[in-house]
Amino acid sequence: MIDILEGKPEDAKAVIEFTKKIGSETDNLTFGAEGLEVTPEQEALFLKEMSENPRALFLCVWEDNNLIGTGTLIGMSKRMSHRAMLALSVLKSEWDQGVGSKIMERLIEFAKEIGIDIINLEVRKDNKRAIHLYEKYGFRHIGTSPAFFKIEDEYIDFEEMYLDLR
Repeated sequence: MIDILEGKPEDAKAVIEFTKKIGSETDNLTFGAEGLEVTPEQEALFLKEMSENPRALFLCVWEDNNLIGTGTLIGMSKRMSHRAMLALSVLKSEWDQGVGSKIMERLIEFAKEIGIDIINLEVRKDNKRAIHLYEKYGFRHIGTSPAFFKIEDEYIDFEEMYLDLR
């Protein structure tokens, strides 16, 4: 059984270790095995700020006290206050187990609760598994960001996607 809970400052060390693990499993993220390269204090502050922001949500997915996934939705401000950015990550061992879907459902539900009309995300163009998940929830392709990543000598394009909740 999994629990999906809002991230708390005391989750900081687990989140840092999680980013190192997922960073070593895939090249789909902005970081590799080094993880986010933040201190536990910095991550705790980030999680505290997220929990205090009424237009943001950081989810931690726990299974038997192990962090197996995270999801983030951050609402934008001013003239873009109807928009939010979404990101999620799941341990490779949990792919195709419904964890990503559960995260998506919670983040979309939260977006609706706070009056978000449009959710944007960026995904590696060749990440078919993630793109399939996003399309399942109604996300549409709106463009390509060429050479978004550079890993060693390889440039990697990203898809820009959005979900219109209006």
